[in-house]
Amino acid sequence: MTKNFFFFFVALCSLSCAQLKKPTLTTQDYFNLVRSNLTGELAYNTTAYAEQYWRVVGNDGFNKTIHHLATHLEAAGFVSEEHASPADRFTYRIEKRPLQRPTWEILDAAVFLNNSPEPLLRYESNRNMVYLNSVSTPQNGATAEVVHIENIHDLQRVSVKGKIIFTESNVQEMYKQGVLKQGALGLMSYDNPSYLQPEKNSTSIQFRSLDYTPNNRWGIALSFQARETLKSALSKGRVYAKVKIASKIYPSEELTLVANIKGAKIPNERLVFSAHVQEPGANDNASGTGAQLEMATVLAQLIKDGSLDANRSLTFLWGDEIIATQRYILEDKKRAAGIKWGLSLDMVGENTAITGGSFLIEKMPDPSAIWTRGKDKHTEWGGRTLTLEDMQPHYLNDFTLYNFKNQAKFANWTVNSNPYEGGSDHSPFLQAKIPGLLFWHFTDQFYHTDNDRLDKVSHETLKNVGTAALATALTLVNGDSFTAMDIVDIVKEAGTNRLADEFLISERQLIKGKLPKDEVSIIQAWGNWYLEAIAATKDLAIAENNKALEKAILEAQNVIESQTKMFIAELEK
Repeated sequence: MTKNFFFFFVALCSLSCAQLKKPTLTTQDYFNLVRSNLTGELAYNTTAYAEQYWRVVGNDGFNKTIHHLATHLEAAGFVSEEHASPADRFTYRIEKRPLQRPTWEILDAAVFLNNSPEPLLRYESNRNMVYLNSVSTPQNGATAEVVHIENIHDLQRVSVKGKIIFTESNVQEMYKQGVLKQGALGLMSYDNPSYLQPEKNSTSIQFRSLDYTPNNRWGIALSFQARETLKSALSKGRVYAKVKIASKIYPSEELTLVANIKGAKIPNERLVFSAHVQEPGANDNASGTGAQLEMATVLAQLIKDGSLDANRSLTFLWGDEIIATQRYILEDKKRAAGIKWGLSLDMVGENTAITGGSFLIEKMPDPSAIWTRGKDKHTEWGGRTLTLEDMQPHYLNDFTLYNFKNQAKFANWTVNSNPYEGGSDHSPFLQAKIPGLLFWHFTDQFYHTDNDRLDKVSHETLKNVGTAALATALTLVNGDSFTAMDIVDIVKEAGTNRLADEFLISERQLIKGKLPKDEVSIIQAWGNWYLEAIAATKDLAIAENNKALEKAILEAQNVIESQTKMFIAELEK
């Protein structure tokens, strides 16, 4: 070997070793760093700030919350894009768009029956009592007879002009026909679902809305207690109600807050966190708003002090649910092409001892959304049954659940998952074929009600969610081939466990008379899903032609394929 060739060989080996060098920080290292710095305090305080407002896009409370978040980002070192230089890695912007329709906010309200000095409802204690987009009554209120209309057909035989409709069915159509067309002064309704336990939570009112029209009137939503009082009064004779509403309807603009931490090595690839600001509750979704703020500020500090770095970019979105996330994906194709993962925070702060339910990770579409059985359960939110064409195999499901279970074990916290249902900020990611998950709680007995206040929020839950979400995100944005191989092992183990569980269920189903071919289809679907989920780890590899990762993927797939064939053979005997 000549001297020159020797040095060439050493240099080549050094380059190869550099490509395969184990990352400095592991997922556990990220957990340790985040646990030492993320306390949940900023998340909780931000939740407290936002929940004082009845937030709908464009109104004063929504806009104040957006600016409150921006102020904290600036204090953490984020620079407004208007003043940022190319060297600034922590930036933010507030996007402004004119609203096509006016915004709305409630100022005050009360309902009195039959000249009683005590109100049936008042805004101070029932801030969801007025339907969104309701107009103000005259200052001294509107007084009229209340008529009980049981169904839409009764409007053909009962005159409601100048009266107040009380109904418990088909509310939106009752409003359009009875109020807007037939001249009722307004409407009172009751339709709290059973999972809110209305007889127990008798003062809860789930917020309702009217479609905006220039000639709108008003609607009052009743608590269980208020409904019972009204029905009792109606059973004794005529009832007159005085309704007083002070609301504002005015032109405004839609605000979206976008904060970016630019990746040090692969800035065009990114993970996106999203949390919606609108909706008036504390858990929904002041908690997601607050948790995301603390995650962004803690991460910025850890990078600034040199504790870690982010190779890929991270983006934090706050805005109108689904709309802001969807716009971020659709309005810039080049940017969208670099979004590798989307994680959404919605109702993440719950004190489950009070609210009920559990912390949940809503999975990307997998076969549990087709065949929901065994440990898998849909929530009361529900979801349509998916098809094999809807499946989106990916490692994000099991890798994220693995990390959250890590935090659960550390903090004595409960973490569960549910099949895909949709309805929040994760949906636009999945519609764009971007891997996306939802972090949330359900069933919450105070969901969308005016009892969703700060006393239902847990400081500890906010800390747990923020810690697990941020440690997961850091592993992904700094991921490489070694990370991918670790994830392959996690997904392989999850896959073998899932196949074993499904096989045992299928055996029991055969005893009950189910057809073998149907059970085989389920096992095959899960096997195929995990084969593709394992293969998806290739997107973390930075160096090309990484033989070690390719070997790990192939070996894991062989295990899944062998187990799938074995179970199918047993079912077909």
